[in-house]
Amino acid sequence: MSGAGGLDPAPFADLLAGYCLGVEPGNQVLVRSTALGAPLLREVQRAVLERDAWPLLRVDVPGLAPGFYAHARERHLESIAPLELHEARKVDRLLGIQAPDDLRALAGVDPQTIARVARARAPAREATLRKRWCSTLWPTEALAAQAGMELNAFAAFVRRALFLDQPEPVRSWCELHAVQERLIARLAGASELRLEAEGTDLRLSVKGRTWVNSDGRRNMPSGEVFTGPHETSAEGHVRFTVRSSPAGVDVDGVELTFRAGEVVQARAASGQEYLDRALETDAGARRLGEVGVGTNFGIDRPIGTILFDEKIGGTVHLALGRSYPETGGTNRSALHWDLICDLRDGGRLTADGELVQQDGRFLMP
Repeated sequence: MSGAGGLDPAPFADLLAGYCLGVEPGNQVLVRSTALGAPLLREVQRAVLERDAWPLLRVDVPGLAPGFYAHARERHLESIAPLELHEARKVDRLLGIQAPDDLRALAGVDPQTIARVARARAPAREATLRKRWCSTLWPTEALAAQAGMELNAFAAFVRRALFLDQPEPVRSWCELHAVQERLIARLAGASELRLEAEGTDLRLSVKGRTWVNSDGRRNMPSGEVFTGPHETSAEGHVRFTVRSSPAGVDVDGVELTFRAGEVVQARAASGQEYLDRALETDAGARRLGEVGVGTNFGIDRPIGTILFDEKIGGTVHLALGRSYPETGGTNRSALHWDLICDLRDGGRLTADGELVQQDGRFLMP
């Protein structure tokens, strides 16, 4: 049965279990979401069982996350439950489905406390990053409101971003993969990237680093290529023109100045306190762990959800904090915060002085 906006959870679940996760017989598939994701959860359970695998559902309910921070003892902030770590090491596939009821549920929690918990759970996070995993979203009223849309319109927007409006979604994702391979071929031999836009002139080295083709197998939707810049290479200034909402805190107009790869000045039009505390998370929080180039032109506007916004065709995003090991990046941090620079109005991206993207349009042979 189709959901809001024609977003049918059954083909969505088949896309996730098949194309994204490649679920095989006997796999233990850990699935995390909230009760609001029930339509998709039911279909994911069906799709995993039909592949002769084990669905392990972990379903959150409203109030649990803020309740944890309200009642946690020192043990809970500084360590991880042994069973949780064991589970992270033993599962074969992981699926995270965002389906929030309150995007500001953690807005009143001290970011430093959130960072402590993130550091404590780092072993589980590192274990899961070595598995086949995927993150996605099920439309909720809260997400629709954040995007400034009515729920049906938002669900239709999500359906298009997932390519589920196409006759053969998997074929469409494979076609995007091919386009991104051409872009990677253009970037793979580059030593230096330069990002230019109003208020932005930033250089960073990617020499010898590995570019990853993010084609929907890890994020659904996806549409980006990314790598880990050299940790001491970022030089210059960057202005991020897309609003961010980490942990439900509104952060906008972020401007950063880098010297020898480290943030030396940071300001925000809103959310300055969050920005300052995020940069104090640990030693790696002031360095870049990722540079990514968005390629999904089916996502044509920001909606306040980073899973979508960082994929907007014609944008570049930079992540403060943790690198992805497969890129060759070595920066370690409990933080990984993606911030987006929109190049669609007067911006440009060059690789070793050669133009790659102008005004959000790719210039490829």
